[in-house]
Amino acid sequence: AVTGPDALGFLQNLLTQDLEGLEAGGVRYAALLSPQGKVSADMFVWGREDGLLLDADPARGADLLRKLSMYKLRANVALADASAAHSILVSEARFDGASADPRLAALGWRKVSEESAPDGAADYEHRRIALGVPDLARDAGADEMFAGEALLEELNGVAFDKGCFVGQENVSRMKRRATTRKKFCPIAFEGGPLKYGTPVREGEAEI
Repeated sequence: AVTGPDALGFLQNLLTQDLEGLEAGGVRYAALLSPQGKVSADMFVWGREDGLLLDADPARGADLLRKLSMYKLRANVALADASAAHSILVSEARFDGASADPRLAALGWRKVSEESAPDGAADYEHRRIALGVPDLARDAGADEMFAGEALLEELNGVAFDKGCFVGQENVSRMKRRATTRKKFCPIAFEGGPLKYGTPVREGEAEI
């Protein structure tokens, strides 16, 4: 939870997405990058009447809170771990109070709730993988992948016209010069699942 008079401006100066105009109940997909332009944590930013909520993977939560605290300086904001009081509800079909997933419409609908979440994780994972959408908390290490490699542009996670954010110079340079050499993509194949880390080849090239 990010609250206080400077909450919006604080995150606007740090995250990859333009948060101006984010209303209560609205959601945008964004990331906090390292100064080198690599993804430290991706997240959904939810507008609230009293500030903003960052919906991030629990595996990245503690480190995200620590890094945001380092950037706080003199900003009039309060940062708190609010995970114990919230659940994330997702569904392929629209439901009451939900917002469309800001990454891809085909991912369905999402909501922050104070109710416990039913276990629909398997269905969601099947849909996500089929669409080629990475789970950056599991498919990559923190500060391992550049924003372009992590599909932030394709998944509406970066605003190139918003001005400065942490890592912005490298992100913009790589886009202008088209120097991103690898990206996540889905691969369809027959047979059982491959062991994690198995090289995938196209002819002699490891892709």
